[in-house]
Amino acid sequence: MCGRTACTLAPDEIQKASSYRDRTGQRRRPQWKDGDEDKYRPSYNKSPQSSSPVLLSKRHFNKEAPVDECVLATMRWGLVPAWFRENDPSKMQYSTSNCRSEGLLEKKSYKDPLLKGQRCVILADGFYEWRRQEKDKQPFFIYFPQSQEAPGPSQRDEEEGADGKTVNEQTEGKAETKEDEEDSEWTGWRLLTIAGLFDCWAPPGGGEALYTYTVITVNASPNLQTIHDRMPAILDGEEEVRRWLDFGEVKSLEALKMLQSKSCVTFHPVSSLVNNSRNNSPECLQPVDPTVKKAPQTSASSKMMMSWLKTGSPVKRKEPENSETKGPEGKSPSQKQKPIGPLQQWLLGNSSSKRPRS
Repeated sequence: MCGRTACTLAPDEIQKASSYRDRTGQRRRPQWKDGDEDKYRPSYNKSPQSSSPVLLSKRHFNKEAPVDECVLATMRWGLVPAWFRENDPSKMQYSTSNCRSEGLLEKKSYKDPLLKGQRCVILADGFYEWRRQEKDKQPFFIYFPQSQEAPGPSQRDEEEGADGKTVNEQTEGKAETKEDEEDSEWTGWRLLTIAGLFDCWAPPGGGEALYTYTVITVNASPNLQTIHDRMPAILDGEEEVRRWLDFGEVKSLEALKMLQSKSCVTFHPVSSLVNNSRNNSPECLQPVDPTVKKAPQTSASSKMMMSWLKTGSPVKRKEPENSETKGPEGKSPSQKQKPIGPLQQWLLGNSSSKRPRS
């Protein structure tokens, strides 16, 4: 299953991180659906009923748009079927935050959007999963390995050009610079791309339409089976994302074959803070040693995560939603842990002076 995610990038960073090549090979950045950029709120701890950034074909909103043109939308987690007749979607009697790939054609809630081509990609820094232990559960943060180091988004904006001026100082050739940026690949944090289905529900009594999604799950890959027996259906790479979204070229039954277990993710243990969905702070992502006897041994991907978060641009990010967790200064000495490197320093040093602006 998948019941908690994190997505901390700002709206413009989401656009850059989800750039794609269309059928002609041209790299493009998806635009936000009208008004949805303002509805999106970054969060270190997203749970069902919250909203997340979703990538999908623009054809779903504009019948004249090419089916391979992508758009970003903010959708609520937990699919509300179009046929649901209650006035309040919270009155649904069953959970639709996840759907098993094996049963997509068996349940009307999922079969209808699947056959209509209503496929989407949920974007996230990563997701959380809990491993059952004797007395409690140990949470883990699971994400794509980060294979290359790059400066944070703001740093790149300020790097010097060939003429010795920073990008922000170069006033000539702006159109050309923008075109170059469109064609450049994102070198920051690689977002996890999760296969999902969406639907559009309209209140029977009238009112604004509600777009919602469900995360498709498959059997866990070998490297995750010690944590849980299920995992989200991961789309690994631009080509898989393109094929999943292109419902014109890839029909429903063919798309189902893409939903496979994949060992393309890495993970590290995190604090039990994430157990409570009201806790929304950088500490949710902080690597911890479950034994608390020694400093944790970080993997190459964890180090990459540390490096990117440290050099990333927190000042560009929006204020996380519903942040209620106390900072480290609110802990007793017995609760404090030893610093474990750049990631913890960045996370625990995320004071009000460094918080993202809205």
